[in-house]
Amino acid sequence: MPDSSLDTHLDLLVVGSGVAGLSAAVRAAGTHGMRVGIVTKGELTQTATRWAQGGVAAVLGGDPDSTDLHLADTLAAGAGLCDVDAVRVLVEEGPSRVNELISFGAAFDLDESGQYLLAREGGHSLPRILHAGGAATGVEVERALVEAVRATATLLHEHTYAVDLVVEGGRCRGVLALEPDGTLVEVRAEHVLLATGGSGQLFSVTTNPPEATADGVAMALRSGVAVADVEFVQFHPTALHHPSMPRPLLSEALRGHGALIRDVRGERFVDELLPRDQVSKAMMSRMLELGVDHCYLDARHLERFAERFPTITTALAAAGLDPGADLLPIAPAAHYHCGGVLTDLDGAASLPGLWAAGEVAASGVHGANRLASNSLLDGMVFGFRCIEAIEAGRDGPRPTGAMRALIAPEGSGPDDQAQGLPGRRLERPVLPIDIPTPSTEHPSDAATLRDEVQAVMTRNAGVVRDVASLTAAASALSSLASRLTRSGPGSTAHLELRNLIEAGAALVEAALAREESRGCHTRSDAPEPDDALLVRFVLGG
Repeated sequence: MPDSSLDTHLDLLVVGSGVAGLSAAVRAAGTHGMRVGIVTKGELTQTATRWAQGGVAAVLGGDPDSTDLHLADTLAAGAGLCDVDAVRVLVEEGPSRVNELISFGAAFDLDESGQYLLAREGGHSLPRILHAGGAATGVEVERALVEAVRATATLLHEHTYAVDLVVEGGRCRGVLALEPDGTLVEVRAEHVLLATGGSGQLFSVTTNPPEATADGVAMALRSGVAVADVEFVQFHPTALHHPSMPRPLLSEALRGHGALIRDVRGERFVDELLPRDQVSKAMMSRMLELGVDHCYLDARHLERFAERFPTITTALAAAGLDPGADLLPIAPAAHYHCGGVLTDLDGAASLPGLWAAGEVAASGVHGANRLASNSLLDGMVFGFRCIEAIEAGRDGPRPTGAMRALIAPEGSGPDDQAQGLPGRRLERPVLPIDIPTPSTEHPSDAATLRDEVQAVMTRNAGVVRDVASLTAAASALSSLASRLTRSGPGSTAHLELRNLIEAGAALVEAALAREESRGCHTRSDAPEPDDALLVRFVLGG
């Protein structure tokens, strides 16, 4: 049994400290005066947000751009699985959230006339991307939000690991959390917001930090909360092919400024400004054709590289590369999980009292493939909406946005679907995992098992999949789950590994069911999209 609660009488508990969680905490504590706590397993700044290089996509006004064009670009990237209402919320409310962020002190790059320096990235029809420090946007966004949070009365619990949701009477009442000394406590609150980020650590090569272990999705699955679209993992095409981890990201902005992708023979073979899934697949195809493990990014002709991209310049120098003289080796790396905890247009999950925003959520914004630089915007917009809904007295989900998949089963009529995508229910994989009471003991064997999980997922459920590879992944994950159970007490490392195995099994289950290729889900045995599969696969709920 857990010890006494870490805090009591919280109005809101935020789990995670990326852009979605911090934005929500600022709004809840700073604007609405709620009693707010943040639980994060690292330091407040130790999230995927700080690694975001691409920028923030938002239409801040002025022709020829418009929110309709931003919406159209997002829908095109999402390959038929975006929720139109959710995307409309994103593009229409995004500019206000960006201006709010600027009011907190975030400084974006300006041109010689003092106007915002807007870049174009893959999948965008026009330049609309704000950057900070060239490719240090995430660092600047996080800095501004952390300072804003610290100025409120938010209670911060760093190095505190959220283990599971506390569910009582059909409602989320908080989380079980592991303190640094190994004590298991309850952190109780009227509302819980999952802002735990993604799952890049499912794969051997990722741009995500070590903390990205699918914690929110796994906690939701164990509590019967609906998750959706988990088969869609975006692989960023231009991660530096280098042993460091997380892999240094050669930002989309480089291609927006004219950098070219070449194969090992020096030949161009793909339009660099296509959406990420198309560029990644083209690269994998060429790499397999030539029997190599990388391509090249050619930035040698870009002017003022070090001035425009100081962060990337530093990373390249550490790898012994000069962008003005060298071709830069690149390969696709796991980057962003487009699915997650199913939510309505206000971020409400299927369990009353539970909310989700940012990469952990499946709001319908990203569909089958996220448009470049929509991720930071997503966290800001939907983190804000969660708090506004809570302040308005909301307690559970409404039939809006992607949540319509839960109440509109496949085969229901158009009126029932309310123009949203129907849902096809899948059984959550049952794995032989039974972690004992968490402790800080015996973490060493978890590292070996984690490497094995990543190897299985990379080999069998990565950029390209088929029924044989996915079936092999499901079997291997079940075997690894058995070994985890036998490996001893549950350290934080073991708990992260449990989450990776459970989230990985859900991903594989959905990928097996989606017998088509769509967005960032590619089945070599079903290479074309199938209109009969314009549904959301939902587990739990």
